[in-house]
Amino acid sequence: MNFEFKDKYNINDLLRIMEILRSPEGCPWDREQNHRSIKKNLIEETYEVVEAINKDDKELLREELGDLLLQIVFHSQMEKEQGVFDFDSVCDGICKKLIERHPHVFGTLEVKDSKEVLENWEQIKRRTKKRDTVADALEAIPKELPALMRSDKIVSKAEGSYFEKKGVKEAAKALCDFARDIENEDKPAESAEFVGKLLFEAVRLSRALKVDPEDALARYCTSLVEELKAAKPEK
Repeated sequence: MNFEFKDKYNINDLLRIMEILRSPEGCPWDREQNHRSIKKNLIEETYEVVEAINKDDKELLREELGDLLLQIVFHSQMEKEQGVFDFDSVCDGICKKLIERHPHVFGTLEVKDSKEVLENWEQIKRRTKKRDTVADALEAIPKELPALMRSDKIVSKAEGSYFEKKGVKEAAKALCDFARDIENEDKPAESAEFVGKLLFEAVRLSRALKVDPEDALARYCTSLVEELKAAKPEK
């Protein structure tokens, strides 16, 4: 095996390790994997990075970023073996994207603030992705996103085109009015659809309040679990 052991490794060493693991002389498990078989690993590692950030644990963050980087290298190696693209191609693509979407840094465009930066980013993204309509932008939102996160993105894209933007009072009233509808029925015929619409209205309220719904619910769940743990159960 052609590999140099070191006191300190870098990205080139990681690429070489993955190449070895996927080789005939490497690891049977690593050789058997494909994009679909390890896609859950990518999701899990991403959430573990988020956990480290929430805990403000720098050492854990360093470790989890490494685990996440491994997933990117893993997927890139699979495509390298097929002659489609490699890790360098991934790096090349993101570098070109960053340069193109920061004309105020790498070009001559002038911006006033972060808001204008984001507006320019979206304009460039729509142009390069050929998303000319709001419908195109809605279709591009990944269906695999957590439902609250996806709902928030749908609202951000659709407001002003498909439905009016609501203020806090309007959004709160709409949510309350919608919830009252269930009082007239013992069991709605389409319970799942009703709950879905109710949660979507809650997302519209959170957006009016400038609150991230996914983060808000996650924080509440965490605090609730702590409260329940501290309480003495009856049984």
